[in-house]
Amino acid sequence: MRLPRPSLPRAALPRPHRDDLFIAACGLTGGLLLWWFGLYVTGDHVFGQRWATLIPLTVMSAMEALRRTAPRFALIVATLAIVGDQFTNGNLATVLMFTDVVYAAVVYGSPALARRLPYTMGFITVASTGVFLAWWQNAVALLVGALTGMISFLPAVTGAIVRNHRNAAEAARLRAEQTALLAEMDRAQAVVAERARMARELHDMVANHLSAIAIHSTAALSLDEPATTRQALTVIRENSVAGLTEMRRLIGLLRDSGAETEPAAAPTLAGLDALIAQAGTNGGPAGLTFALDDTRETPGGLPAPVELAAYRIVQESLTNALKHAAPGEVRITLARGPESLSVAVSSPFGERPGPTAPGSGAGLVGMRERVALLDGVFEAGPVPDGEGGKRWRVRAELPMDGNDGERA
Repeated sequence: MRLPRPSLPRAALPRPHRDDLFIAACGLTGGLLLWWFGLYVTGDHVFGQRWATLIPLTVMSAMEALRRTAPRFALIVATLAIVGDQFTNGNLATVLMFTDVVYAAVVYGSPALARRLPYTMGFITVASTGVFLAWWQNAVALLVGALTGMISFLPAVTGAIVRNHRNAAEAARLRAEQTALLAEMDRAQAVVAERARMARELHDMVANHLSAIAIHSTAALSLDEPATTRQALTVIRENSVAGLTEMRRLIGLLRDSGAETEPAAAPTLAGLDALIAQAGTNGGPAGLTFALDDTRETPGGLPAPVELAAYRIVQESLTNALKHAAPGEVRITLARGPESLSVAVSSPFGERPGPTAPGSGAGLVGMRERVALLDGVFEAGPVPDGEGGKRWRVRAELPMDGNDGERA
């Protein structure tokens, strides 16, 4: 039993464009009208029969229908049709449709065809003019050459100009889309950066107060001593009022960000004494003491972004010490070099008795981001204390000529 051979897929014929079908129908109709009234281009040719003119006309109109979907094929067949039309009485519609096929081959054809066709048609025009001059040796050859250029070279050049304009318009559109896309990406990055900045500011300003509230409220609930409870409630009230003040200030900044208001003063290192005093009040019941070692010869003269970052790093480090540090001394060290400011905060590392506050790790992330914005160096982790124990140390090197992108 012979098995049936699998049928090979047949090449799909290009489907003519609707506008091309209309152009082909108009060209064929106009050619038939010229043929009906006996209006020919020339007379007394090889095929002088009246019906012979219809063959190139029909073939040319069929190629007009394929001018957009199959430009190379249409050009080849149309060239044969226009050559064949020269052996008949000729039809003006056939010649006009050939010029449109040449134009369409440049506009809709491949880039290689669009580049080569104007040069090819120009060569054909010059060559045909030279042949007719050598053959006839009169001015009629120049007229024939001019007509050849009008139906071949001129449409090709026109198509090249139109295609170049379309390519330029498409390139401009793509550039506009890319510019819009880059602008949208920049806007999204700006929004993300602003949100990160707001998150750092909110965390640094409020986390310290909330941590103290959490620790002292836990102590007040766990110890049934009126004096301790009263002291804890006093600290809770002070931190809650301070936290509310900071929150209101931040909310006011967010609401007035689009208005013409004076910028709020950013915290500076001059306020470290008050910050450490507050930390001492909050950390006293947990057995924490705080000391500042400022070795800078000239405290002032720091760029505003560097001073703000240093203040926030100390503030967040003190907050983390209140949450997690074991009883002992928390030491803050400031040192100024020729090109950078060094900030270090070390605290006792170990098990802590009494109440603690939970941490999320956002503080370390915020400090690392602040230092990265200034192209500095940040380190955080346990280090030996020289007495067989360990201390938790946060250290940052802030270049004083760093990026000014971090603002208050």
